[in-house]
Amino acid sequence: MNLMPHLIVAPILLPLFTAACMLLLGEKHRPLKARINLGSTLLGLCISITLLLWTQQNGSPASIGVYLPSNWQVPFGIVLVVDRLSALMLVLTGVIASCALMFAMARWDRAGSSFHALFQIQLMGLYGAFLTADLFNLFVFFEVLLAASYGLMLHGSGKARVSSGLHYIAINLLASSLFLIGAALIYGVTGTLNMADLAFKIPLVPEADRGLLHAGAAILAIAFLAKAGMWPLNFWLVPAYSSASAPVAALFAIMTKVGIYTVLRLWTLLFSGQAGASAYFGSDWLIYGGMATIVCAAIAILAAQRLERMASLSILVSAGILLSAVGFAQPNLIAAALFYLVSSTLALSALFLLAELIERSRSSIEALDEEDAEALPAIVELPPRGTNLDDEQNVVVGQIIPWAMAFLGLSFIACALLIIGMPPLSGFIGKLSLLNALLNPAGLGNDINAPVSTAAWCLLALLILSGLASLIAFSRMGIQRFWTPLERPSPILRRLECVPIVVLLALCVVLTVKAEPLLRFTQAAAETLSNPERYVQAVLESRPVPGPTAKAALQEVQP
Repeated sequence: MNLMPHLIVAPILLPLFTAACMLLLGEKHRPLKARINLGSTLLGLCISITLLLWTQQNGSPASIGVYLPSNWQVPFGIVLVVDRLSALMLVLTGVIASCALMFAMARWDRAGSSFHALFQIQLMGLYGAFLTADLFNLFVFFEVLLAASYGLMLHGSGKARVSSGLHYIAINLLASSLFLIGAALIYGVTGTLNMADLAFKIPLVPEADRGLLHAGAAILAIAFLAKAGMWPLNFWLVPAYSSASAPVAALFAIMTKVGIYTVLRLWTLLFSGQAGASAYFGSDWLIYGGMATIVCAAIAILAAQRLERMASLSILVSAGILLSAVGFAQPNLIAAALFYLVSSTLALSALFLLAELIERSRSSIEALDEEDAEALPAIVELPPRGTNLDDEQNVVVGQIIPWAMAFLGLSFIACALLIIGMPPLSGFIGKLSLLNALLNPAGLGNDINAPVSTAAWCLLALLILSGLASLIAFSRMGIQRFWTPLERPSPILRRLECVPIVVLLALCVVLTVKAEPLLRFTQAAAETLSNPERYVQAVLESRPVPGPTAKAALQEVQP
């Protein structure tokens, strides 16, 4: 008996049971709940890695795993599907969740009640959104992760956090309403909400009903693009993310990618080149909407004065790049975008965690009291002749840099290089792959005479200019935070606060050294997305497992 298909549902059930157990424990057992939470999260990461390896070992279309939890025939029952794209998102979610939780265990999990239960419910919603294969259950998992995110957004209280949280809740409730309206319109036209079944039926929709189908898809897209952060639907994102606590903001870095994943999944399935009259519906909106997002976020990042706000605006820049890349519907460009997605999400999560530590160092007690300073004897020693002095007339050589400030400074440089896209880290490889795909639409070495569209040139220019804007903004922020002449004590950092940042940045270094295997993986995932018949075939051909009664009846019929 093959148990691997049953492992598909494990990332959803594991956080569900863990959250239920932690609700039973109560707040008196918070250290125990933290250890259970971390163990469950790491176990979920191991399961996700196992599913990723499983999709790699099997050949196509067997690399697409299908599980029927209710054991009903497709498209009537619940369907869970794991392929290369969903497995990649599961692993990325598990990594970020593990690091954010370790950071929270240092002190943030004690800032409010039910943090650990909400954290697991959030994971359940994220994993379910990546695994589900029908629109209704996608709505259910969206509501699960949003309900948990409302509590996590307000975790730690504070006026700014509550104000931004209320806006966040209102916008997402409106987006959920649009989700239901769009899904209802699509169901009214096609009679199904199963993604594979929709891909099969949309080319057969009569011309008289196609306008209603497109209206439903457009309303559905508004809900997803609001969550993905496309301009002008992203006005809520920067205040909400920059006001959230550091571990929550780091986890929220993957939430915008849920919207982008959904757009990529549904658009390549339902409106691919095989969708008849609906082929590539809305592609121009994705391309130019993504470009508008890049422009607005790049201009805003130049004016940002807080590191948390810069991190939130960097999320919008990456969202605009990814949405524009999806709209071109080129496999090599989507493959490069997936590599960029992994690298940028890891870097942004590390930056959110790092921002809290850097801002804490600014708020530390700066100097001795005047009374204490007067009590100290004035000792003036003249340095030897020819010694290099700084602005305070202190000897430069021999000064000891506190390890905490050295750690914060080096980590900030690494995050900046990753987000800007400068060598030698993986952010440069991601942006270079995007530039290569834009300049070679047919693939490198396939057709050197393939024309480059005007939209591709515009996106190429925006990739370079947005990187320049980020370079200016991060350089200014680094000067203000680390090169300031004011003396202040080194902040006290806990081990649980430093380890997650080191892990996230180390993974980016691994991506730099092992870029080729991930690029091959994302290329295979992009080719599967560009050929939706594999996904449709794998889902529609799945059959329920016959029960004991059905097996006995079948044996009686057979001679």
